[in-house]
Amino acid sequence: MGIEEILPLAMFGTLAVLLFSGFPVAFVLGGIGLSFAFIAMWIDPFLFDWPQFGAIPSRIYGAVSENLLLTAVPMFILMGTMLERSGIARDLLNCLQVLLRRVPGGLALAVTLMGTILAATTGIIGASVVMMSLLALPVMIEQKYDPRLSTGTIAASGTLGILIPPSIMLVIMADLLSRSVGNLFVAAVFPGLLLASLYFLYIIIRCTINPSLAPKLDKNIGPQTLGPILLMVLRAFIPPVLLIAAVLGSILMGLATPTEAAGVGAFGAILLGLFNLVILPSLGVAEMEMFVASDAPKPVLKKIGFGKRLKDYWSIVSGVMESTALTNAMIFGLFIGATLFSFVFRSLGGDMIVVDLVNSLGLGSWGLLFLLMGIVFVLGFFFDWIEITLIVLPIFAPIINDLDFGDHVAKVDVVYWFAILLAVNLQTSFLTPPFGFALFYMKAVAPKSIKIQQIYAGIIPFVILQLFGLAMIMLFPEIALWLPRVLLD
Repeated sequence: MGIEEILPLAMFGTLAVLLFSGFPVAFVLGGIGLSFAFIAMWIDPFLFDWPQFGAIPSRIYGAVSENLLLTAVPMFILMGTMLERSGIARDLLNCLQVLLRRVPGGLALAVTLMGTILAATTGIIGASVVMMSLLALPVMIEQKYDPRLSTGTIAASGTLGILIPPSIMLVIMADLLSRSVGNLFVAAVFPGLLLASLYFLYIIIRCTINPSLAPKLDKNIGPQTLGPILLMVLRAFIPPVLLIAAVLGSILMGLATPTEAAGVGAFGAILLGLFNLVILPSLGVAEMEMFVASDAPKPVLKKIGFGKRLKDYWSIVSGVMESTALTNAMIFGLFIGATLFSFVFRSLGGDMIVVDLVNSLGLGSWGLLFLLMGIVFVLGFFFDWIEITLIVLPIFAPIINDLDFGDHVAKVDVVYWFAILLAVNLQTSFLTPPFGFALFYMKAVAPKSIKIQQIYAGIIPFVILQLFGLAMIMLFPEIALWLPRVLLD
């Protein structure tokens, strides 16, 4: 084995070791890329020369800064963060809780539905899990819900945003695989709803068999007559659904690109927050506790004028902008590091070595599919989805393009099908210990009575459901491919 083969393998091995160092992944990726570029030039200028080194900034600029598709990422982040901070999510949970109060496991079902709806507005899993943990977990504990069912439901529902479009992960996957993000969005709709339906059925069946896990809510909770219930639905349920319809509908109907739809979603979320926090309270429709001074007595709150509400709203918008900028900087920092790493890795012939190594195993397309899914599932125990995506996809993209499943999946659809399988698989990375990020997000804000062991035990059934959903999509590709074929052909 020559030095030209050793260097890429050493580069990959160094990455595997340093990823566990706890150092920021963006710096690990970029540092390894630069280090091995210098090592290659020192060993043999023909392996990596100065003109190639000088092309690194333009490569990063062209792949990241000039990539118009990635402009959708900060706008989707802003949309989700705005809906979280403006109290819209809290009102939605209260509404769903009232509507499902007579159903077995009604509060858990309300959490699942809210997670599904919010998934279509944000791909920020940390924000979704923390928000639902703060809103729903204390209520579920107060209602004597089983802690394992409660934590598992919140964690699994909060991670649906990684799959259900518009998803930041799907935008990144489309870019890395050089495929249409609109097609990928459409392909992810039914798989996302499949997982949500599996959660829903599991909760209903389990709570019907063992009602003590989820006692029914008090029938006196919330409005009792049709008029107030309709007003509650009109105020808390319809606005976020309309926003989702505007974003997804414009993409599915071909009226807007995902980037344009992201702009519509971000602007719509800002207007919805203004409506919810300023206009409705001024009309006497909204409850006053959604404001910054929510812990003050209501008589004091009712004296807050329009100007004060507008000022409070502006402070919320400022916080949303800051949070969006920080999240966006983290994601694009990873992009820059991953682009640098993959450029050097490919320049050293690493991608061809990986392809030759995998082909030498003689596994066939199905064997390679199971191998890649297994690698991603194991990596999910230790790393975040964006780290896995930015490391795995650039390396294995040539292999994915060559997969052939005969009549099971048309050649033209293989990459889209694989991307959806990968997305479903990656959702488990938030739930699987020891480093399931959703579990840590929840534990950080959960009441002290909730133990980490209960959280770990609670997610096991939902991880099994996700793997079952993955198997369903693998056996029946039309779950992912039928809707794009109908809408886009």
